[in-house]
Amino acid sequence: MDSNTAIRIRETAHDLIAERGYFGFSYADIAETVGIRKASIHHHFPTKVDLIVATLKEYRAKLVEAAGGLDQNVIDPLQRLKLYVQYWAECVKSNNRPICIAALLSAELPALPEEIQTEVQLHFQYLVSWIRATLKDGARHGSIHLQNSAEVEAQSFVALVHGAMISARALGSADIFNSITKGALERLRASK
Repeated sequence: MDSNTAIRIRETAHDLIAERGYFGFSYADIAETVGIRKASIHHHFPTKVDLIVATLKEYRAKLVEAAGGLDQNVIDPLQRLKLYVQYWAECVKSNNRPICIAALLSAELPALPEEIQTEVQLHFQYLVSWIRATLKDGARHGSIHLQNSAEVEAQSFVALVHGAMISARALGSADIFNSITKGALERLRASK
């Protein structure tokens, strides 16, 4: 398998999911963007489900790698969360993949094939577990104040960040994302 072609196909699928959702594009759209025949896409990914599952697995692998990098390189747990939010703020502002594809697909979840539903759920399970562990670490070290359990705070934080992405898209304003997420981070900050 030509891995470069497979990567370009997955990257294009990622962009099209972010732009149009699952039902808004076809292999013809990917073929046109990548500059290959639809048969070449089918060679790498026999079905659209296979392609979306592979795209979501790669997306989650990048999340795991980025979260691991933050854990290793940033001592302050609150700063890790700020950097996570900052990443999305830059994506929203530049309109370069301005929305989490797992969040976008979760809105379509009831209509999606089971294999895709599973990948979306695995993405959120990992993300919430990383946020929860980061919150607990911050609470232990005194940089984060939890008003509720770490589980509730993690779920709330993930919902808030992803909801802010949706609001920013709906209203065409990166400032909305920034103001919502800034408030969430300030709420977590422990008083000195």
